[in-house]
Amino acid sequence: MAISDDASGSDEYQKGVKQLVENGLNTVPKKYILPPSDRPAPTNNSQDTNMSNHNLHLPIIDFSDLLGPNRPQVLQDLANACEQYGFFQVVNHGISDDVMKSMMDVSGRFFDLPFEERAKYMTADMRAAVRYGTSFSQKKDTVFCWRDFLKLLCHPCLISFPIGLLPPSTLVGMFLRTQTNNFRRVAATYAEKTKHLFLMLMEAILESLGIMEANQEKENINNILKEMENGSQLMVVNFYPPCPEPDLTLGMPPHSDYGFLTLLLQDEVEGLQIQFQGKWFTVQPINNSFVVNVGDHLEIASGKYKSVLHRVLVNSAKRRRSVASLHSLPFNSTVRPSPKLIDETNPKRYADTDLKLFLPTFPPQSPRERVSSTLGN
Repeated sequence: MAISDDASGSDEYQKGVKQLVENGLNTVPKKYILPPSDRPAPTNNSQDTNMSNHNLHLPIIDFSDLLGPNRPQVLQDLANACEQYGFFQVVNHGISDDVMKSMMDVSGRFFDLPFEERAKYMTADMRAAVRYGTSFSQKKDTVFCWRDFLKLLCHPCLISFPIGLLPPSTLVGMFLRTQTNNFRRVAATYAEKTKHLFLMLMEAILESLGIMEANQEKENINNILKEMENGSQLMVVNFYPPCPEPDLTLGMPPHSDYGFLTLLLQDEVEGLQIQFQGKWFTVQPINNSFVVNVGDHLEIASGKYKSVLHRVLVNSAKRRRSVASLHSLPFNSTVRPSPKLIDETNPKRYADTDLKLFLPTFPPQSPRERVSSTLGN
């Protein structure tokens, strides 16, 4: 039986878009229809001058070359990618195909659970260690996004915490007890591998900025990198069901990410778009690669690498899945630029910013808007 706008109240939307689709949809409910100016495709047959007809081939960083004699050239390529695009794709990163495939498989199986099982992890607490939800900020969004998600706070409190020490009444304890051991094992392995890759990439980025020397001994690594070893890691599993009218809505609205780097694992279905030179470009997926983007914190800390807006399109034929791993400093940290990066040619652009101020900022904004809003400017 198809759901109409009259038949489905706000409670139906709170259950997620997957539940709506499974109950039958031929049109997009009004709750998901964006104003014409915000839609991903032109209306009234007019030409959309802000959207490119071509896919964007992001700069490719061969991680294996960072470990060899070509490192200086790769560092320059990395600097160019962060400064000009704010995005790049990493290949030959050392994370096995099995680890990546397993993470995608267990993520898909979670969304295949009956709604009653998924709903156990729904919460309005945006800081919850385990949170299943829909849209972007489902209690605040006036127009919903065509997306359901599962958020897991991997560090400091979730994946490696002994199950026996977690109260069963908590969402974390319930999640780890009721999900299969395979999910926990796969997610823990994936979190560990992506954390290591993040640290290696950040070491290269700090070197590309001139903050640390290539031959610096491990025990003398600067304080920023040491903080990142114990920093926050949030894993977001995204699910975008097929949409009957994809030109009317978005899977995710334009936004930037709050951390230092986000590592995105996605399936073969296109959907990610980034804003480049004033236009929206679709990112062409590369098998067994990670799409990596600069976050707001890295823009603040570097003063030159760009945290750019990106969004997600949906389609009428295929579901799309992705796993985003967002990395930053510990939650009690302050984001500030290194003194080595501040001079007359690169003055300090942002005030020192409390990391915790970023977390409840919704709806998403560009890094400049987000920082200025926290500064009251």
